[in-house]
Amino acid sequence: MAESNFYLGRLVDAKTAKPTANPVLYDPSDLTTHAVVTGMTGSGKTGLCVALLEEAALQGVPAIIIDPKGDLTNLLLHFPELLPQDFQPWIDPEMIRRAGKSQEEAAADAANAWRDGLKEWGIGRERLLALQNAAQFAIYTPGSDAGIPVSVLSSLAAPDLDWESNAEVLRERISSTVTALLGLVGINDIDPIRSREHILLSNIFETHWSEGKDLDLTELILQTQSPSFSNLGAFPVDTFFPQKDRMELAIALNNILAAPAFGTWREGESLNIQNLLFTSDGKPRHSIFYLAHLSDGERMFFVTLLLSAVETWMRTQSGSTSLRAMLYMDEIYGYLPPTAVPPSKGPLLRMLKQARAFGLGLLLATQNPVDMDYKALSNTGTWFIGKLQTERDKNRLLDGLESAAGGIPRAAMDKLISSLGKRFFVMHNVHEKMPVLIQTRWAMNFLAGPMTRAQIPELNKLVKANSTRQTAPVPAAVSKKGFKPQPSMEALQPIAVQDTSTPVAMPPAVTSSPVMNRSSSSNGGSLTKPSIPAGIREYFLPQNFSLPEAFQSANRAMASQAMIQGVMYRPSLLAAAQVRFLDRKYGVDAETTRAAVVNSLDSRGIVRWDEFTYSGPSLDKVETMPAAAARFSTIDAPLNNAKLMTALQKDFTDWVFRNSEVTARANAKLKVFAGPDITAAEFMKQCAETAREGCDMEVDKKTAVIEKKIQALESKLGREKSELREDEAELQNRNIESYANLAELGASLFGLARKKSVTTQFSKHRLAQSAKAQVQESQENIVRWSTELEDLERQRDALATEINNHWGSIVSEVSEVSIKPKKTDIYVNLFGVAWMPYYIVQAGSETIELPAFGAE
Repeated sequence: MAESNFYLGRLVDAKTAKPTANPVLYDPSDLTTHAVVTGMTGSGKTGLCVALLEEAALQGVPAIIIDPKGDLTNLLLHFPELLPQDFQPWIDPEMIRRAGKSQEEAAADAANAWRDGLKEWGIGRERLLALQNAAQFAIYTPGSDAGIPVSVLSSLAAPDLDWESNAEVLRERISSTVTALLGLVGINDIDPIRSREHILLSNIFETHWSEGKDLDLTELILQTQSPSFSNLGAFPVDTFFPQKDRMELAIALNNILAAPAFGTWREGESLNIQNLLFTSDGKPRHSIFYLAHLSDGERMFFVTLLLSAVETWMRTQSGSTSLRAMLYMDEIYGYLPPTAVPPSKGPLLRMLKQARAFGLGLLLATQNPVDMDYKALSNTGTWFIGKLQTERDKNRLLDGLESAAGGIPRAAMDKLISSLGKRFFVMHNVHEKMPVLIQTRWAMNFLAGPMTRAQIPELNKLVKANSTRQTAPVPAAVSKKGFKPQPSMEALQPIAVQDTSTPVAMPPAVTSSPVMNRSSSSNGGSLTKPSIPAGIREYFLPQNFSLPEAFQSANRAMASQAMIQGVMYRPSLLAAAQVRFLDRKYGVDAETTRAAVVNSLDSRGIVRWDEFTYSGPSLDKVETMPAAAARFSTIDAPLNNAKLMTALQKDFTDWVFRNSEVTARANAKLKVFAGPDITAAEFMKQCAETAREGCDMEVDKKTAVIEKKIQALESKLGREKSELREDEAELQNRNIESYANLAELGASLFGLARKKSVTTQFSKHRLAQSAKAQVQESQENIVRWSTELEDLERQRDALATEINNHWGSIVSEVSEVSIKPKKTDIYVNLFGVAWMPYYIVQAGSETIELPAFGAE
């Protein structure tokens, strides 16, 4: 057989209905015109499709496989050695019970059957080993972690296609995606032209995708509430789709996000088709999407997203005439109906028409030939028709083939179909001259039947299936066009920052806003600020930290190539009040600010304000607008509940009233009072000065009489001392005169001088004695009055000391008085949602959040 062709089985002689020795070799390039396999349950349809996929794997053709029932999980059951113990875990216990055999016996029978069957069809161990090593097989389970989980939210991201060049195609993808999403919330059978919901969501998608911005479900919900555009057509958004109605739609979408079961839809692998088709080293992959556990609505939603992702990938490929990849759907019932227009139909129709040019082949299977759009399948080049359940099914199929393909030999086809048995198919290939009857070969994989979700982990373990991720994820906070900060905000520029060896002494960050290390997948946030109910105010804290300061505040060493990727705002409750203390008795007129920021709120609205005192940037620097291109995390109760916020503001006011006071100092005797703006030292200085003045006044008053006596005595004493000096001079003169006169008298007695009278001498002596008496009197007066003066001075000083001691004791008689505010003197000037900025920083392979704000 030609190695480049698919070996599907043997030709069957239509006359004898017996297989011939001629192999059926199918040119894989014929699959670029697609193929349909139809047949009832038990016709061998699954075996044929498995064989087609096996051959594709052997030829290095990758495949995306949509498996609604669980049959295609058998593609992982490669047992080249054909050992019974390999088969045993995968045999249905119920079948063993009905057969009345042991597990070992059933496993041996299965191994023998596969050994004999493969031998009959000329398939040896080498080909089995080649299949096992030809491709990487894996089972994905959207909405479950049984297999490799799939993140459907990543499918809302902007495709890697230029909008201007592919606007029509991308609008078609948007329409399909929105229709599937609305179907998930129970809005079905909608007309994209008439449905307000479809028009609104489609415009949100187009606004983001046309600018290269990703969407996720959170962003879509927020945009539904507050669209970034003002008009839809000629009407304002609120006229076309009132806010109340938009809120109902947002709540319906939020129910998906809020449902615990939806958690697994948010995690896992993205629908990156290139990674699903090839490993990082170029090895082909067969990626099986197991959907048996999903509801009909969930299946439609996921299948639509997957088909749209495949279509987008297809359009990024160059043209090809050979088979580049396969897309297989094991059951297309409901996805391509003749009249209805489910969201899956659009991408299927477009790929059926256009995928050939890109080398993508669609293989579609169904057991219900009645409910198929044969007109849509007119581009299908190959039909594999197995045994059908009723004549009605056969006639509908023939009618459909006649209208779709045209020119088929209906009578011959009817005869061939009627003669079909198990594993016998009519193969109608437009590239061949006429339809042929074939018997399909034995499948190389063990066909154990549909697998349950519980068996998926072991299946993946069997083939060592792993993640398709090949590179570190891009932080969710950055759009495809890159982060675009405000030109005026240097701190947000995505530039590499060199480490510094000198530590920076930093004040503490706001205690209620701890440093966060989050993976990018968990903190992507939204470019749309969450809607806040009317009446709730919003504030934006400034980004007052540089990147080194942000690392320092987080007690982290800064990587040499740390780079700011964006800014994430996270909500907290900010409360601040101006409090005035007024007490005229104590002379108090002061103001203070009480502030708190709460980032861990009880949903019931219970806050212990003492634990959340504010120590961030100055409140006069709080901004009213966010940074450009910043993202926002979600906002929860009570921050989005106006009633709870009103109650919280009252509670904050009560807390401020109960816990606010200032201390006034008072000296009642001195009548000196001071408020909190006067320090203790300044207050004592005022008291000392006042006491000094009072003391001086009392001293002056109570010593006034003594002072007068002292002044009088000092005056008399002064005069007496003056008289004493005069009397002493007079005495000296009188003594001199007396001595001189006595000398002259003696000389006259001896005849040495003129004769002097004795009377004169006595007169001189008497005058001298009188002068002496006056001197003695003055001296006695001075001594007596000096003693009296000293007594008065001692009395005065003792009285002054007593008064000084009294006033000195009064100075220390200080009391402290607590002054409480009146409720009317409390003014809440800030209360509402405070958006706290965090830098999203790429530090090597780690994406972290660091606070962009803190105490100055």
